[in-house]
Amino acid sequence: MSKDSIQDVVKKSLEKYFKDLGEQQPSNVYEMVVFTVEKPILEAVMVRAEGNQSHAAEMLGINRNTLRKKLQQHGLI
Repeated sequence: MSKDSIQDVVKKSLEKYFKDLGEQQPSNVYEMVVFTVEKPILEAVMVRAEGNQSHAAEMLGINRNTLRKKLQQHGLI
């Protein structure tokens, strides 16, 4: 899947989310989207890194301690 395809999926999902809200005012959209997409990203990278957090952090371009914190937030460790 290309980067453009992922962007299209996110855009279409947000359009549906806003449509489903109707007249309700959305809030914390950025945080909601980031938290929602973060878990599958972490899961996929951890599989690719064969569970090696240092390697996964390198792949993600983040500090290993940051990765560990995110894995804990999502109940992945």
